[in-house]
Amino acid sequence: VIDCAHGAAYRVAPKVFSELGADVVSLNDDPNGFNVNLESGALHPEGLQRAVKEYGAHIGIALDGDADRLILVDENGSVLDGDQIIAMCAIDLKSKNQLSQNGVCVTVMSNKGFDVAMERHGIKVIRTPVGDRNVMEAMRCANYTLGGEQSGHLIFLDSNSTGDGTIAALKVLEIMCSTQRSLSQLASVMERFPQVTKNVRVKTKIPLDQLISTKSLIQGFERELGNSGRILFRYSGTEPLARITLEGPEYTRLDKMAEDIMNQLLQEIA
Repeated sequence: VIDCAHGAAYRVAPKVFSELGADVVSLNDDPNGFNVNLESGALHPEGLQRAVKEYGAHIGIALDGDADRLILVDENGSVLDGDQIIAMCAIDLKSKNQLSQNGVCVTVMSNKGFDVAMERHGIKVIRTPVGDRNVMEAMRCANYTLGGEQSGHLIFLDSNSTGDGTIAALKVLEIMCSTQRSLSQLASVMERFPQVTKNVRVKTKIPLDQLISTKSLIQGFERELGNSGRILFRYSGTEPLARITLEGPEYTRLDKMAEDIMNQLLQEIA
């Protein structure tokens, strides 16, 4: 099942997979100039999840409006993000001695479970600031051919010079066919850590080092998490927002930590 998000690939993507022999069910393939990404595609995969289960599909493919992102749905209806897709591709390439420089490039937003999976298979990880441009630059510097973002921007430099959701989906289908494994089996190579993200609207983007109380609170929580989690504090590059992301073994505790950090930040910048 392919969700085209009423976007750029509404004609190309279904045709590509159909001509390669797949039985294709196409969703949201009728753009009118106003409905791009509207409750559809990589940004809203809920409809795709329902369709995969309804049709008994092997895979659900969700593109976004400009078709450079890919989010997948496995045969059980579970959503797989960019981290999980990169992980399964990296491990498959490593097994074939085809992973350039034995490494991948992701951003600071990638789940800690990704690092654990890569370490288990002896694959090096480079992390960059958010943005596929930053990933691309780091990949070129390190001579890597695989990288991307949790959001689904995936870059396969051996096949294309930029992110392309259709090409990324073909890479996954190639692995499914060559290994004769289901998508859920391939995705099992990575276990996602519970993750919580909170957004705080700010008037000015004060460096964390100047937010003494907030920084101290974060450091205390980091000591509590130790090697079992992490905390990322950053400002949005496009909006007046501070983003607080926590990962660790237990969601409820992470959510409470995030609330405490958010409240402390609001007090300090008031």
